[in-house]
Amino acid sequence: MLDKDQIAAASHLLVKHWRDGTKFDALEPRLRPHSRADGYAIQAALETQSLGQLFGWKIAATSESGQKHINVAGPLAGRIMSDTVIADGGTASMKGNAMRVGEPEFAFRMGRDLPPRSAPYGVDEVLAAVGSFHPAIEIPDSRFVDFAGAGEAQLIADNACAHLFVLGAATSANWRAMDLVEERPQITLRGQRYLGHGRNVLGDPRGALAWLANELRGLGITLRAGEVVTTGTCHPPLPIQAGDQFAVDFGVLGKVSVGFD
Repeated sequence: MLDKDQIAAASHLLVKHWRDGTKFDALEPRLRPHSRADGYAIQAALETQSLGQLFGWKIAATSESGQKHINVAGPLAGRIMSDTVIADGGTASMKGNAMRVGEPEFAFRMGRDLPPRSAPYGVDEVLAAVGSFHPAIEIPDSRFVDFAGAGEAQLIADNACAHLFVLGAATSANWRAMDLVEERPQITLRGQRYLGHGRNVLGDPRGALAWLANELRGLGITLRAGEVVTTGTCHPPLPIQAGDQFAVDFGVLGKVSVGFD
């Protein structure tokens, strides 16, 4: 287990590389996390160094393609800070972005708190605490040159590859009555069209949301009202470049888009 000085030093190094748009090979052995707990402790320290406030949470690797992309066996939670949020229809900088992919995602804004407790939260309980549904786009990246070889603990410390995030407007549709598993968002990129699938998100975006609530529960963290949870890509990550426009149409659930420069 890392001590508080090691956690602070590892976090400071990761934040510096994120702000500078630079990459490095790995945390030095004395600062390197070797467990999920150590990884999350380093990640938590990022909050105190951010220029923004906690906006919400992301889930990395909720699909098989996402897990292969960063070479992990299952999901990882990360923090979305307010200074990394791009307005819907806005422009995201490609500076320092080595991963260079866009991901269409199902996102939820919480309507009430889900505090830590001994018993796991059920999907229905978590859904009852949701205030609104939103289409979203995540633009992940890593501070590690070889993110696929960094390993689970370092990637958690690296904020689960959080980089930039775009949140669409809350839907006016009755999303609770819909089968999100079979929703097929349409992505348009460089004149090509791609179809996402709700079932790619841990089998069900609602189940992914419950996973996040329980991951935080296990860490002693409250998932708070107003926070957004984006549940992971519903399509294999799509390559992006400067000049692109990335648009996602969720049908009656709404639309979201972002450009890149």
